Amino acid sequence: MKGFPDVRMRRLRRTRELRALVAETALDPGDFIYPLFVVPGAGIRNEVPSMPGVFQLSVDQLPREADEVQGLGIAGVLLFGLPESKDESGSGAYDAEGIVQQALRCLKQHAPDLLTVGDVCLCEYTSHGHCGRLDDDGYVNNDRTLDLLARTAVAQAQAGADIIAPSDMMDGRVAAIRSALDTAGFERVPIMSYAAKYASGFYGPFREAADSAPAFGDRRQYQMDTPNVREALREMELDAGEGADILMVKPALAYMDVIRAARETFCHPLAAYNVSGEYAMLKAAARNGWIDGDRVMMEILTGIKRAGADIVITYHAKEASRLLKP
Repeated sequence: MKGFPDVRMRRLRRTRELRALVAETALDPGDFIYPLFVVPGAGIRNEVPSMPGVFQLSVDQLPREADEVQGLGIAGVLLFGLPESKDESGSGAYDAEGIVQQALRCLKQHAPDLLTVGDVCLCEYTSHGHCGRLDDDGYVNNDRTLDLLARTAVAQAQAGADIIAPSDMMDGRVAAIRSALDTAGFERVPIMSYAAKYASGFYGPFREAADSAPAFGDRRQYQMDTPNVREALREMELDAGEGADILMVKPALAYMDVIRAARETFCHPLAAYNVSGEYAMLKAAARNGWIDGDRVMMEILTGIKRAGADIVITYHAKEASRLLKP
């Protein structure tokens, strides 16, 4: 236009090579952590109905999974366990022979260089499906739960976990876990805190995969309320002060503003969890031919990283990494 400099924005969009040259955000398989669901038994590889391509695996199936993950350049795996039995205190979470501890030992023996992250929570292990000890009135008792979470963290570190990731949202749990790890001689094991974990409707498929739905009520009394951003920053500040090495936002897709606010506030490495419901929605739409699944997957993952995440926990990790390989 007359009177304006001749700036043509489209010049650098003309070819794939030009677009790659000036890309402001780049995904890499090393950005990803891949969640795994581990079950008792042998020879088990059960696909989760609501999560196509995601499986419940017995421990003997993990070496094959580790080889594939490492071959794709994915940074590591996040382990969730389904115990043989459950009880009021979730003892399977901190039992030395618990399912996650078995999985950690297997992975460390087979693939010692693969990063292993242990999810620390009690919901998969309690008979009531909540994330801690209950009072007589059914309310989760915060302080009575901290010791069990700390015991779980130490059990996972003893089994070989490289990172401990508490997801329970009890107040003070990072400090309790840090103290317990240090006392047990694991002062070098970092904590990746689910610092801003929202009480979200996006967790449904996960609860099927991990058999972790609460038997009554919901988790809104301890997980974050969805409208709040400033509260998320307060949670992160508290966890950072208690010794968290990595901060996390969960879910990711509907909480990009929280990821951005966290990135602008904290210098800590920042993780975002691209959760089961986000994965399942994309898969369902792609199977119906409503969207290009691969293209939308990469757009979502790029958006999460562009918002400020350094680490993306995602069930898409393997398929995205295959697309990223030269």
